[in-house]
Amino acid sequence: MELTKTNIYFASDFHLGIPEGKSSLLREKKLIRWLSLVEKDAEAIYLMGDLFDFWFEYKTVVPRGYTRLFSKLAEITEKGIPVHFFKGNHDFWAFNYLNEEAGVTIHDDFQEITLKGRRFFLAHGDGLGPGDHKYKFLKKIFLSKFNQFLFRWLHPDLGTKMGLYFSRGSRISNMIKQDKDERFFLAEKEILLIFSKEMAVKKPEVDYFVFGHRHIPSNIKVSEKASCIILGDWVKHFSYGKFDGETFEINFFEPREQG
Repeated sequence: MELTKTNIYFASDFHLGIPEGKSSLLREKKLIRWLSLVEKDAEAIYLMGDLFDFWFEYKTVVPRGYTRLFSKLAEITEKGIPVHFFKGNHDFWAFNYLNEEAGVTIHDDFQEITLKGRRFFLAHGDGLGPGDHKYKFLKKIFLSKFNQFLFRWLHPDLGTKMGLYFSRGSRISNMIKQDKDERFFLAEKEILLIFSKEMAVKKPEVDYFVFGHRHIPSNIKVSEKASCIILGDWVKHFSYGKFDGETFEINFFEPREQG
């Protein structure tokens, strides 16, 4: 008997593609097992960015891999369960493939929406809050239509190889290879927490500010009403958010050693 569709699920920062194909495939399979579990009672599923560690859509070429994931996402949306994808800083060159082939709704920017009677501010989280001016400048360069046009003229093998090369040198890739949790999250300095506190004053109607990007699972009150939720990741924590209409909780999927 099918369960009543009563929950809304959130997850972020899967970074599929690193550090290499074998371990990435294990994490992809774990993600698919999670999707198979939550679709049983999901009213909607929100993937809050960095699904891939590098992704660029050519007009006629699809990057190799991830066929299991694409098939699962299409299966879920064909059952009438909405799947939303917020572009992250590693996959903001996603355009329309996920929508056209798997029925996923793609969001380029933050969304403020009402879910089950509560007000949500949803975003991947990159570029929000104070500081980080270098990244904010680089993001404008990467989002330039002209620069995307130039990159598209690279052969897909070369373009993908370049993108993955830089990804494999990233902090996240090194974190996986070194098997350690780099806890760069400091509550008093956390930019998304600062951002949420400021926005809670400007937007007192918001109940939950939900982000990915910062990798450490957190649920912190930023006002008498509102909470800042950081979903964690599927690199180390395999964490996700679950909202049942009354409470928002962060859960963890499968012991890590199960792969």
